[in-house]
Amino acid sequence: GRAATDKRLLFVMQRGAADGMALLAPVGDPHFMELRRLFAPDYAEAQRLGSFFALHPRLEQIGKLASSGDARFLHAAATINRERSHFDAQILLEGGGTRAYQRRDGWLNRLVGLLPDGEVRALALSPQVPLAMQGPERVTSYAPTAIPEADADLLDRVSDLYADDPQLLALWDEALKTREMAGETGLKNLRNAEQAGRLAASLMAGPEGARVMMVESNGWDSHANQRGQLGRTIGNLDAMIGAFHAGTGDQWRNTLVIVATEFGRTARANGTAGTDHGTASMAMFLGGNLPRAGMDADWPGLAPSQLHDGRDLKPTASLEQKIASAVADHFALDMRRTMAALFPGR
Repeated sequence: GRAATDKRLLFVMQRGAADGMALLAPVGDPHFMELRRLFAPDYAEAQRLGSFFALHPRLEQIGKLASSGDARFLHAAATINRERSHFDAQILLEGGGTRAYQRRDGWLNRLVGLLPDGEVRALALSPQVPLAMQGPERVTSYAPTAIPEADADLLDRVSDLYADDPQLLALWDEALKTREMAGETGLKNLRNAEQAGRLAASLMAGPEGARVMMVESNGWDSHANQRGQLGRTIGNLDAMIGAFHAGTGDQWRNTLVIVATEFGRTARANGTAGTDHGTASMAMFLGGNLPRAGMDADWPGLAPSQLHDGRDLKPTASLEQKIASAVADHFALDMRRTMAALFPGR
């Protein structure tokens, strides 16, 4: 049946603790250079948001959305979590409980329960339904094939391995194809970020399309050689968002995209040209009908005394509250009721 709402939400979960200070660098902070000298050259020519913040140069499409008033950047935000375990922190962000393993359902599933009566399709672009979407409301997970998740490098290596054997190569190529997208998008290409963005947009299109969707973005755990590795991951995220934006067409005005991670990273670069597990990070709210665009930051500062535990960006905003507020605005729900349902006990 027809969806009860034209409003759509895409939640992009950055798994692995994305470095908010790399995505959106506080170049105006007097301590930035000392902490991040290694990464600073990336921001010399970068797009500025005001005089204080600079977007990572690989965020080209998201930069365009910023210029057109279709982006809001929440900095120095964290969940209720203060541990630095990926697993527990992801469970907290997805489940929305006040401690890990407290809940077996997720905030996106509970959101579906708040939406007006009618068929609201919820979909995870993932081999299994992630915790954020588990619960009593019906959610479908969609992955183009049953091949277990493998990274693009591995798939390329296997393809190279089979290249000299036409029969094996044909079988392998077949395994990488998906029936659903008329053969256009194989798993190898879905891992290509633009394809994922296009696919997400097409699955949300039309009266029958999904209204709540989750996509997982991996590769954010940048302990070493951050400039190269993280640059690629940021470029992939940007390409996915750009393709999704293009694919939504005139429904962009009805669309909200939330991009968030489980926690941030250390303020100071480590000895292996990366960063370690931290606390506060940056989240993005993108869409064609945002109540407010631009920066949303109560900047805590990067002086040693201003850092959380003397090492991390200090959280000055509740990620859960900001997510609930954005979602309540978008779907015209009562904020109090939304917060209580999505992130109870805060």
